[in-house]
Amino acid sequence: MSPTIIGIIGIVIMIIMFLTKMPVAFVMAIVGFVGFSVMITPDAGLVLLSRNVYEVFGSYDLTTIPLFILMGQLGFNSGISKRLYDAGYKFMGSIRGGLAMATVSACTAFGAVCGSSPATAATMATVGLPEMKRYNYDDELATGSVASGGGIGMIMPPSVVLIIYGILTEQSIGALFVAGIFPALLVTLLFIVSIYIRCRMNPEQGPAGEKFTWIEKLKALMGLGETLVIFVLVIGGIFIGLFTPTEAAAIGAFGVLVVAMIRKQITWAGFVKSLLETLRTSCMVLMLIAGAVIFGKFLAVTRIPFEIAGWVSELQMSPFLVMGVIIGIYFIGGCFMDALAFVTLTVPIFFPVVMELGYDPIWFGIIIVMVTEMGVMTPPVGINVYVVYGVARNVLEQEIPLEKIFKGIVPFLIAVIVGVIIMMIFPIIILYLPNLMY
Repeated sequence: MSPTIIGIIGIVIMIIMFLTKMPVAFVMAIVGFVGFSVMITPDAGLVLLSRNVYEVFGSYDLTTIPLFILMGQLGFNSGISKRLYDAGYKFMGSIRGGLAMATVSACTAFGAVCGSSPATAATMATVGLPEMKRYNYDDELATGSVASGGGIGMIMPPSVVLIIYGILTEQSIGALFVAGIFPALLVTLLFIVSIYIRCRMNPEQGPAGEKFTWIEKLKALMGLGETLVIFVLVIGGIFIGLFTPTEAAAIGAFGVLVVAMIRKQITWAGFVKSLLETLRTSCMVLMLIAGAVIFGKFLAVTRIPFEIAGWVSELQMSPFLVMGVIIGIYFIGGCFMDALAFVTLTVPIFFPVVMELGYDPIWFGIIIVMVTEMGVMTPPVGINVYVVYGVARNVLEQEIPLEKIFKGIVPFLIAVIVGVIIMMIFPIIILYLPNLMY
């Protein structure tokens, strides 16, 4: 039996195991280990298993992940999200759809502290949904803006998905971080335009709120000072080479903690909760990486990635069309799998193909994160939709049908697709800052 056939059998078995709802990390590790043992020897499989798990959990670079997750958890439990939303509301709440625009803007700003899409969606849903309900916003617009805005946390640095991509492809995490700034801002702008058009066509979906004086607006803006300082310190420090991404993560987490203590807005229980959530999420992410690395080694010996790369290079299609096919695969796959798991699973397959086509690895990283962002919005997985559904039931004490939330994200989904097309046509939007950095 040829190595390629063994590899295909392994992938089919893996998909079947996914259907049993086994954890993705364990499925990838088991299939990778067994497949590698069959291809080489059982002893080689055991060496691979022990060595790769040790290398993953002993990697200094991976300390970036729990530190940035801790930074986000501390930000959530210290009330930063509420101040971000308050500032956005006072600046934009007086126009039609302004509360939804403020929610999307606050999601972007909180993504700069958090880096997790579901966490951003849950946080902003808790703060924003009651306010939009109070001003008689349509449920579709309210829930859709929160679920979609949470996806921006996947693009805005520090992004956990970008960290994983950087580790798997051996690309600079700092370059990926600065490359994500302009795309995140572009998607935010497209979301705001989408809300504006929607409320112009149907004004009752987002009634105008109360007006605030410039003094009140400036006071609200002052509450964002520490968030802005932390973001500039973390991203700016990486940009100018003052410290590494790992050091930046440590400084960011420490900075958020200091701000929370000075403002007396975090309790001991909140601090402990931040640590426990950080531990739980970090273990999940690290296990995913370990499973992906083991499965990637199995794919390498089956030569499937190289066969795909060779097949693609022989296609009588332009690289642009081939990239369109790859992006389509990421979009469809993102509808069925968690974005982080899907990226860790597929990058070892498609990264060699993209390099063969001559595309920039930093550009590709941002593009696939933007595409998998759609996955957190679309059925059947749509994790952000389920998060908002659960929060709405708890906070509003009413059940908003899932189909209504999915319907509400359609305009935002179109906005993301427009953003991806713009990035493909004008890659300099992504690459300008990394090129300036290096």
